[in-house]
Amino acid sequence: MDYIQVEIIGLSTSPSSGGAYALVLGEVDGNRRLPIIIGAFEAQAIALELEKIQPPRPMTHDLLKSLFDAVGADVTDIVIDDLREGTFFAKIRYVTDEQEGQLDARPSDAVALAVRTDAPIFVVGTVLDEAGIPADDEGLSAMAETDEPGEEAAVPTGATRLERMEAQLQKAIEEEDYEQAAKLRDEIARVRTEN
Repeated sequence: MDYIQVEIIGLSTSPSSGGAYALVLGEVDGNRRLPIIIGAFEAQAIALELEKIQPPRPMTHDLLKSLFDAVGADVTDIVIDDLREGTFFAKIRYVTDEQEGQLDARPSDAVALAVRTDAPIFVVGTVLDEAGIPADDEGLSAMAETDEPGEEAAVPTGATRLERMEAQLQKAIEEEDYEQAAKLRDEIARVRTEN
Protein backbone atom coordinates (compact mmCIF):
# COMPACT_ATOMS: atom_id res chain seq x y z
CA MET A 1 0.00 0.00 0.00
CA ASP A 2 1.11 3.55 -0.80
CA TYR A 3 1.60 5.66 2.36
CA ILE A 4 2.12 9.42 2.15
CA GLN A 5 3.47 11.29 5.17
CA VAL A 6 1.52 14.36 6.25
CA GLU A 7 1.89 16.97 8.96
CA ILE A 8 -0.54 19.19 10.79
CA ILE A 9 -0.96 22.46 8.92
CA GLY A 10 -3.57 23.87 11.26
CA LEU A 11 -6.97 23.83 12.88
CA SER A 12 -9.68 26.16 11.66
CA THR A 13 -13.30 26.92 12.37
CA SER A 14 -15.95 29.26 11.09
CA PRO A 15 -18.96 30.87 12.79
CA SER A 16 -21.28 28.59 10.81
CA SER A 17 -19.48 25.42 11.87
CA GLY A 18 -21.71 24.60 14.83
CA GLY A 19 -18.73 23.79 17.03
CA ALA A 20 -16.88 21.68 14.46
CA TYR A 21 -13.30 22.30 13.41
CA ALA A 22 -11.30 21.38 10.34
CA LEU A 23 -8.03 19.60 11.05
CA VAL A 24 -5.88 20.40 8.03
CA LEU A 25 -3.12 17.94 7.17
CA GLY A 26 -0.59 18.69 4.44
CA GLU A 27 1.69 16.43 2.42
CA VAL A 28 5.27 16.59 3.66
CA ASP A 29 6.64 16.23 0.11
CA GLY A 30 3.71 17.57 -1.89
CA ASN A 31 1.14 20.30 -2.21
CA ARG A 32 -2.15 18.64 -1.26
CA ARG A 33 -4.11 19.44 1.87
CA LEU A 34 -6.50 17.05 3.59
CA PRO A 35 -9.18 18.78 5.69
CA ILE A 36 -10.94 16.50 8.19
CA ILE A 37 -13.91 17.76 10.18
CA ILE A 38 -13.44 17.02 13.90
CA GLY A 39 -15.16 17.89 17.16
CA ALA A 40 -14.28 20.72 19.50
CA PHE A 41 -12.94 18.39 22.23
CA GLU A 42 -10.50 16.68 19.84
CA ALA A 43 -9.45 20.03 18.36
CA GLN A 44 -8.74 21.30 21.87
CA ALA A 45 -6.72 18.16 22.71
CA ILE A 46 -4.59 18.60 19.58
CA ALA A 47 -4.14 22.35 20.08
CA LEU A 48 -3.15 22.03 23.75
CA GLU A 49 -0.41 19.56 22.89
CA LEU A 50 0.83 21.56 19.89
CA GLU A 51 1.09 24.61 22.15
CA LYS A 52 2.68 22.49 24.93
CA ILE A 53 0.01 23.56 27.43
CA GLN A 54 -0.38 21.12 30.31
CA PRO A 55 -3.90 20.93 31.75
CA PRO A 56 -4.12 20.44 35.53
CA ARG A 57 -5.45 16.88 35.05
CA PRO A 58 -4.64 14.44 32.24
CA MET A 59 -6.96 14.53 29.25
CA THR A 60 -8.20 11.34 27.58
CA HIS A 61 -5.38 11.33 25.03
CA ASP A 62 -2.79 11.89 27.78
CA LEU A 63 -4.27 8.89 29.59
CA LEU A 64 -3.99 6.78 26.42
CA LYS A 65 -0.33 7.78 26.02
CA SER A 66 0.31 6.89 29.68
CA LEU A 67 -1.32 3.50 29.13
CA PHE A 68 0.90 2.78 26.11
CA ASP A 69 3.94 3.77 28.21
CA ALA A 70 2.82 1.64 31.18
CA VAL A 71 2.50 -1.53 29.10
CA GLY A 72 5.75 -0.86 27.26
CA ALA A 73 4.16 -0.22 23.87
CA ASP A 74 5.60 2.26 21.38
CA VAL A 75 3.30 4.04 18.93
CA THR A 76 5.11 3.65 15.59
CA ASP A 77 2.78 5.72 13.42
CA ILE A 78 -0.76 6.77 12.62
CA VAL A 79 -2.36 5.86 9.29
CA ILE A 80 -5.52 7.38 7.86
CA ASP A 81 -6.39 4.40 5.73
CA ASP A 82 -9.96 4.65 4.49
CA LEU A 83 -12.73 7.03 3.47
CA ARG A 84 -16.26 5.64 3.29
CA GLU A 85 -19.37 7.73 2.75
CA GLY A 86 -17.59 10.89 3.86
CA THR A 87 -16.13 9.32 7.02
CA PHE A 88 -12.38 8.92 7.50
CA PHE A 89 -10.92 5.87 9.28
CA ALA A 90 -7.52 5.56 10.94
CA LYS A 91 -5.24 3.06 12.62
CA ILE A 92 -2.86 3.57 15.53
CA ARG A 93 0.04 1.22 14.86
CA TYR A 94 2.26 0.16 17.74
CA VAL A 95 4.90 -2.36 18.84
CA THR A 96 4.98 -4.15 22.19
CA ASP A 97 7.24 -7.07 23.13
CA GLU A 98 8.45 -7.13 19.51
CA GLN A 99 4.87 -7.75 18.35
CA GLU A 100 3.20 -5.32 15.96
CA GLY A 101 -0.41 -4.35 16.53
CA GLN A 102 -2.93 -1.77 15.49
CA LEU A 103 -6.03 -0.17 16.89
CA ASP A 104 -8.96 1.21 14.91
CA ALA A 105 -9.47 4.91 15.73
CA ARG A 106 -11.09 8.10 14.60
CA PRO A 107 -8.48 10.24 12.82
CA SER A 108 -8.92 13.04 15.36
CA ASP A 109 -8.11 10.72 18.27
CA ALA A 110 -5.21 9.14 16.38
CA VAL A 111 -3.72 12.55 15.57
CA ALA A 112 -4.19 13.71 19.19
CA LEU A 113 -2.16 10.67 20.27
CA ALA A 114 0.42 11.18 17.50
CA VAL A 115 1.25 14.70 18.68
CA ARG A 116 1.78 13.34 22.21
CA THR A 117 4.05 10.48 21.11
CA ASP A 118 5.84 12.26 18.24
CA ALA A 119 4.56 9.52 15.91
CA PRO A 120 4.53 10.26 12.19
CA ILE A 121 1.16 10.58 10.46
CA PHE A 122 0.49 8.89 7.12
CA VAL A 123 -2.42 8.84 4.68
CA VAL A 124 -3.03 6.01 2.21
CA GLY A 125 -2.48 7.32 -1.32
CA THR A 126 -5.97 6.45 -2.54
CA VAL A 127 -7.55 8.42 0.33
CA LEU A 128 -5.39 11.47 -0.42
CA ASP A 129 -6.16 11.13 -4.13
CA GLU A 130 -9.89 11.08 -3.39
CA ALA A 131 -10.12 13.73 -0.67
CA GLY A 132 -6.96 15.82 -0.98
CA ILE A 133 -7.20 19.41 -2.14
CA PRO A 134 -4.32 21.00 -4.09
CA ALA A 135 -2.81 23.90 -2.15
CA ASP A 136 -1.65 25.78 -5.24
CA ASP A 137 -3.88 27.67 -7.63
CA GLU A 138 -3.31 25.42 -10.63
CA GLY A 139 -6.09 23.28 -12.01
CA LEU A 140 -9.26 25.01 -10.88
CA SER A 141 -7.97 28.59 -10.88
CA ALA A 142 -9.15 29.34 -14.40
CA MET A 143 -12.72 28.77 -13.22
CA ALA A 144 -12.43 30.59 -9.90
CA GLU A 145 -10.98 34.05 -10.48
CA THR A 146 -12.42 36.65 -8.10
CA ASP A 147 -11.69 40.34 -7.65
CA GLU A 148 -13.17 40.86 -4.19
CA PRO A 149 -13.14 38.48 -1.18
CA GLY A 150 -16.96 38.55 -0.91
CA GLU A 151 -17.53 38.13 -4.64
CA GLU A 152 -18.85 34.88 -6.02
CA ALA A 153 -16.34 32.74 -7.88
CA ALA A 154 -16.37 33.50 -11.59
CA VAL A 155 -17.62 30.56 -13.59
CA PRO A 156 -17.49 30.23 -17.37
CA THR A 157 -20.75 30.83 -19.23
CA GLY A 158 -22.70 27.58 -19.59
CA ALA A 159 -20.77 25.89 -16.79
CA THR A 160 -22.06 22.59 -15.52
CA ARG A 161 -23.11 22.04 -11.90
CA LEU A 162 -19.82 20.21 -11.32
CA GLU A 163 -17.80 23.14 -12.71
CA ARG A 164 -19.70 25.57 -10.48
CA MET A 165 -18.98 23.42 -7.42
CA GLU A 166 -15.30 23.15 -8.38
CA ALA A 167 -15.12 26.95 -8.66
CA GLN A 168 -16.74 27.26 -5.21
CA LEU A 169 -14.22 24.71 -3.87
CA GLN A 170 -11.30 26.76 -5.18
CA LYS A 171 -12.76 29.92 -3.64
CA ALA A 172 -13.17 28.18 -0.27
CA ILE A 173 -9.53 27.02 -0.40
CA GLU A 174 -8.29 30.51 -1.26
CA GLU A 175 -10.24 31.92 1.68
CA GLU A 176 -8.94 29.09 3.91
CA ASP A 177 -12.50 28.01 4.69
CA TYR A 178 -11.51 24.37 4.98
CA GLU A 179 -14.82 23.27 6.46
CA GLN A 180 -16.69 24.52 3.38
CA ALA A 181 -13.96 23.06 1.15
CA ALA A 182 -14.40 19.64 2.77
CA LYS A 183 -18.18 19.77 2.24
CA LEU A 184 -17.75 20.79 -1.40
CA ARG A 185 -15.10 18.11 -1.95
CA ASP A 186 -17.50 15.45 -0.64
CA GLU A 187 -20.38 16.76 -2.77
CA ILE A 188 -18.16 16.83 -5.89
CA ALA A 189 -17.13 13.22 -5.22
CA ARG A 190 -20.80 12.25 -4.87
CA VAL A 191 -21.74 13.98 -8.15
CA ARG A 192 -18.82 12.36 -9.99
CA THR A 193 -19.89 8.94 -8.66
CA GLU A 194 -23.44 9.52 -9.90
CA ASN A 195 -22.14 10.51 -13.34
